[in-house]
Amino acid sequence: MPDRSTVMEEMNDRSREVFRRVVEAYLETGQPIGSRSLTRSMSQQVSAATIRNVMQDLEELGLLGHPHVSAGRVPTQAGLRLFVDGLLEVGPMAGEDRERLESTVASPSGRRNADVTDALDRVGAALSGLTRGASLVLAPKRDGAPIRHVEFVSLGPDRALVVLVFADGHVENRVFVPPPGQTPSSMREAANFLNALAEGRTLAELHAAIAREMEQRRQELDALAQAMVESGLATWADEQHGAPERLIVRGAGNLLDRPESQADLDRVRSLMDDLERKSDIASFLELAQGAEGVRIFIGSENKLFSLSGSSLVVSPYMNADRTIVGAIGVIGPTRLNYGRIVPIVDYTAQLVGRLLSERS
Repeated sequence: MPDRSTVMEEMNDRSREVFRRVVEAYLETGQPIGSRSLTRSMSQQVSAATIRNVMQDLEELGLLGHPHVSAGRVPTQAGLRLFVDGLLEVGPMAGEDRERLESTVASPSGRRNADVTDALDRVGAALSGLTRGASLVLAPKRDGAPIRHVEFVSLGPDRALVVLVFADGHVENRVFVPPPGQTPSSMREAANFLNALAEGRTLAELHAAIAREMEQRRQELDALAQAMVESGLATWADEQHGAPERLIVRGAGNLLDRPESQADLDRVRSLMDDLERKSDIASFLELAQGAEGVRIFIGSENKLFSLSGSSLVVSPYMNADRTIVGAIGVIGPTRLNYGRIVPIVDYTAQLVGRLLSERS
């Protein structure tokens, strides 16, 4: 297909209108659009034969395609990309959508919630409900925040909770499987050992300090506390160096609501498998870092969900220092209502950035 700007220049007013109306009708109905249907919606009276000729030209440009043996056309991935880049009209965000998102960020008491991760989880659920898609929230990286306190809590013979309190007030809870034979007393000893080293250090710095300390005091360190350190904190340190970031996914079931065909079902299942594996989720933030504001990835343009034929509308969010620390987005079929979803994602990213700034 020729360069997008060249294609837009070559299209006259009539072909642009036909193309725009085909795409808009497809985004609304998910069905192929025929020339006879378009004759009733064109701004000027045009015969069905003329529209068929225009659609044929658009098909030769790679913007429209024939699904199966249907006489109607649907936009191709390249056509959707051209529409999003050059013809998409993004309206103002609806007041009720804005109010719902703002009320979600506030805690039930009306105050800002101290647990940022909990707030992000609620924002993701609200975003999924508003857009009827699957929302994704990449939580802020914590590798640059100093630690204030570490605590272990036994939940049973094979489950324990670690509570990390950061200097900026952020609290993070993680459940893990402790080494066999751990007792509440041994967990307290392990926590005391960590807290003696932790204050003022980031996770990466604490991991390095523990490694040095364990080398110097390997014979002195209580064996149970050492095992706790190796099974607990080493896991977090590994996550700082290449493992998937924390991802909050809400509303994946929305993608199964109204599949148009068995092929749609198969694509949705593929997408949900990708979400479950989270195999390339480290690249999710990179997708949003190319520029400020909302970005739209259609089909195979998005490596993470290329097999599912889905679209991703994503925006980065920033902390008080205007540094990109996470991303928020919506996944759905390629026929998303982009004009409505783009401002919702954009405003949600602004809300999350404001929340982080208030907590810093």
